[in-house]
Amino acid sequence: MDLSPADTPRVRAVSADPDRARVLVVDDDERNLLAIRTVLEDVADIVEARSGEEALRHLLKHEFAVILLDVYMPGMDGYEVAQIVRGRDQSKRIPIVFLSAVNKETEHLIRGYSMGAVDYVFKPVEPVVLRSKVAVFVDLFRMRREIQQKAREQEELLKANLKTTAELIRAEQELRIAEQRQAAIINSLPIVLYLEPFDRRPRWPAFISGDLAAITGFTIEQIAENPHIWEERLHPEDRDRVLACLEERQTTGRLSIEYRWRASDDSYKHFLDQAVLLPDEDGGPGEFAGTLLDVTDRKALETQLLQAHKMDAIGKLTGGIAHDFNNLLAAVLGGIGLIERRLQLGDDQKKILGMTRHAAEQGTELVRRLLAFARRQKLQPASIVVKDMSVRLNELLAHTLGGLVEIRWDGMDRSWNAFADETQLELALMNLIINARDAMAEGGTITIAAANHRTADAAALSLPAGDYVTLAVSDTGEGIAPAMLEQVMEPFFTTKPVGKGTGLGLSMVYGFARQSGGGVHIESQVGRGTTVTIWLPRAPEQDGLLAAAGKDAAPDQAMRPLRILLVDDHEGVRTMTAAMLGELGHKVNAVGNGNSVVKRLKGGDKDWDLLITDYAMPTISGSELLRKAREHAPGLPGLLITGYADPDSIGSRPEDVEVLVKPFTIEQLRAAIGRCAGLG
Repeated sequence: MDLSPADTPRVRAVSADPDRARVLVVDDDERNLLAIRTVLEDVADIVEARSGEEALRHLLKHEFAVILLDVYMPGMDGYEVAQIVRGRDQSKRIPIVFLSAVNKETEHLIRGYSMGAVDYVFKPVEPVVLRSKVAVFVDLFRMRREIQQKAREQEELLKANLKTTAELIRAEQELRIAEQRQAAIINSLPIVLYLEPFDRRPRWPAFISGDLAAITGFTIEQIAENPHIWEERLHPEDRDRVLACLEERQTTGRLSIEYRWRASDDSYKHFLDQAVLLPDEDGGPGEFAGTLLDVTDRKALETQLLQAHKMDAIGKLTGGIAHDFNNLLAAVLGGIGLIERRLQLGDDQKKILGMTRHAAEQGTELVRRLLAFARRQKLQPASIVVKDMSVRLNELLAHTLGGLVEIRWDGMDRSWNAFADETQLELALMNLIINARDAMAEGGTITIAAANHRTADAAALSLPAGDYVTLAVSDTGEGIAPAMLEQVMEPFFTTKPVGKGTGLGLSMVYGFARQSGGGVHIESQVGRGTTVTIWLPRAPEQDGLLAAAGKDAAPDQAMRPLRILLVDDHEGVRTMTAAMLGELGHKVNAVGNGNSVVKRLKGGDKDWDLLITDYAMPTISGSELLRKAREHAPGLPGLLITGYADPDSIGSRPEDVEVLVKPFTIEQLRAAIGRCAGLG
């Protein structure tokens, strides 16, 4: 129901305190409202309502300490209002004091109390009585509100405490999990964290974190029982250096040193020992906090890497030396061939010339071994049936090894096929078997064992993914000292007496295996024997032979004379090759500079049947010379000669260009020319 401005309720407050209690006064008489307000305005904030409906609207908005309710009002009387107030959960506990000018009879009082009244005040109102009654309810209201406020505060405090406790418990759990995770990580790593008193002698830690037993083979209790154990097990070559470093750390306050230490199984491990000095509470020297890291695997990998770099450098050097030897041998063997063709020699002269040829051919074999080590020999890999190869080798070696040596073949029938050059593999195995025989002066057993391996087994040799066949040659001889193991595959290094070996056997095996996509692993114990294992790729199910660069020599047949332009920067080889070409009936123009040939062709001198050029020359290579020559003389046939054994190493070679490897015979030269010029 809308109210006129005159009916607008008024709230009179004597304080700006928002927590001050409110009293709802409901009366349709403005004079009664004014009188009650005057009496109670210093006790509470007075909210006035002139009807029951207006009073109910106030109850929806505010909380009251007490309701002063007139019994008789137009419309909704006090009893009805009281009944509604008591029927609502939000207001049913608010005390109601009836204001009445009549109906003091008992039956009316009983009705009022039954409707929820807690007291009656009769008009005319006695100010002192009304003030006293209302003050009691206001005080009760304030106390109840204070109790509720304290209860809320306590509840909030309890919630805060519970939250804090929960966060603390969660933080403790996370800390324990982190500590457990950290301990698990430390225990899984080859590292120990330690605390060591500043002046403890002999040295042993006061605190250990990590799996000390896994790294050293000793527990902290065992070290405590024998404090000298650490110093006693230092490698003899490292002891003085380590002890001096320990003395120095007393002054510098820090330590960082690598050394070898003998573990419980008597094997030496490489440790990186680092520590810093932590001061105590008074600022004096307290204790060293440090880490002991097992770097044995890292040192092994470093050693392998250094060895690989060294072998690669030696291989490059060896390949270059072999190339120069091939040039020299080409001149020597070519000259011997020409002497035999041109001169009538007596028996003594033929014998001397034969000895010279044999020495040159031995030099050729030496170069072949050098190139095998340098991994530059020409290979023709194919599928090798290991069992069939072992039968042939066994028959070949039966009368070579002597009666004191027994040879045993193991696992050949269970082996996969290997993918390699079979001739070179047989030669490699023969070298290893003969080395094994020489290592057993009193005789013994040589075992050649075949096995199949997956990639994971070859990880130590850094081989690519795939399947591998291994052939391990083991003897029961004197073995190789550990200090020499890293050198035995270097060319010209040998453990045999002077004059008993060239030192190229193992280097050839190493080069052949690496060029074939495999590797070599050596294990040896002094006095117990040596095992050399060759790793080779497994042959695919359907394999084909790699195309060979060289072809069989053509038969000695007559061919028409050719005009040949010969280019070689090596004077001896150039002279000898020109002589061999002249012996074959060709007209030869020999020059030592490729750029001059390009100028001649560019100037119009193009009437040549064949261009023969060395591959490795200064300023311009043989391949580049051929390419530029054909710019001025298209279709000019070409023949490359090289001291390198692997034609695949020749870059940018036209597909129709033949390659002839030095040293070559006059018959091989004839055949190559025939194929190049289409005369073969």
